[in-house]
Amino acid sequence: MPTPQHCPGYQEFKHLESFMCKCPSCGKKVEIFSDEFNKKHKCNSCGKDIDFTQCTLEGKA
Repeated sequence: MPTPQHCPGYQEFKHLESFMCKCPSCGKKVEIFSDEFNKKHKCNSCGKDIDFTQCTLEGKA
């Protein structure tokens, strides 16, 4: 049996993109993946809810 080329589940996640943006409340940079835009998030720094549709996009990671 040949050794797998990738980890199990690789196919499911290989098209994800990572984005960095600033928390609208405190300005801390927060990373979000393209499959998480519709999920609720809290800033690890200030604890406030983050609405990624309102944050300032800092660039693509």
